[in-house]
Amino acid sequence: MLWHHVIFLALIQGLTEFLPISSSAHLILPSQLLGWPDQGLAFDVAVHVGTLIAVFSYFWRDIGFIVRDSVKTLFTRRFTENSRLGLWVILATIPAVIVGLLFDSVIEQYLRSIEVIAYTTIGFGVLLWLADRFASNSKHQSDLTWSRVLIIGLAQALALIPGTSRSGVTMTAARFLGFSRECSARFSFLLSIPIIIAAGSLKSFELITEESTVSIDYQSLGWGIVLSGMSAYLCIHLFLKWLSRFGFLPFMIYRLILGFGLLWLVMVRG
Repeated sequence: MLWHHVIFLALIQGLTEFLPISSSAHLILPSQLLGWPDQGLAFDVAVHVGTLIAVFSYFWRDIGFIVRDSVKTLFTRRFTENSRLGLWVILATIPAVIVGLLFDSVIEQYLRSIEVIAYTTIGFGVLLWLADRFASNSKHQSDLTWSRVLIIGLAQALALIPGTSRSGVTMTAARFLGFSRECSARFSFLLSIPIIIAAGSLKSFELITEESTVSIDYQSLGWGIVLSGMSAYLCIHLFLKWLSRFGFLPFMIYRLILGFGLLWLVMVRG
């Protein structure tokens, strides 16, 4: 990989993994629009590792409490707020895992076009704004129930379609259910942990079993981890800091500009 490809793709992965604008779409677009070669499985794994390190670093206290209380619950069978949150994260992850295993090949073959990315970018951007504009802010973490969590999990499964945005669609579902902006974002970020682990593990397995003679550029992978991790950490911090002030309107505007720009590009190309 060329150095400017490494820097650009790693920063894009870190910045877009947790913003409601779709990281998968932004990683697909360079090859579709600029003719860049595919970055390869090894680099995909590296930038996933970087974003995973970032979310672990930012929420390490919360994750520690969840793990500690979940272990205690296994022995005492008494749920605490933290162990219940751990259960909700697992429950909300199941739909995406099932859909991914069943339809991954279909999605890869039919749903990675610029047109699909454009329409999902626009449609789910508008849904995010509607949810934020008209839903209440009355619910918080303690109001999570298995049915509400399952709805958020089913919404997360839609993010397998490029352009949807995993963080965006989970925050949209949570906001439609009446959860506050901060609670919606926080739960979405915690949900990213098992999803990133699952996606990274799948890509790692594909990389190991792939019969390829192409050598791996470990220097590029190292920079991919560092740059995606740093940009993802900064992104999480600033997003949570500014969310209550600006809401989701700026992201809808960005998605509309991007989506209609892509549709214009498709029309120009004929």
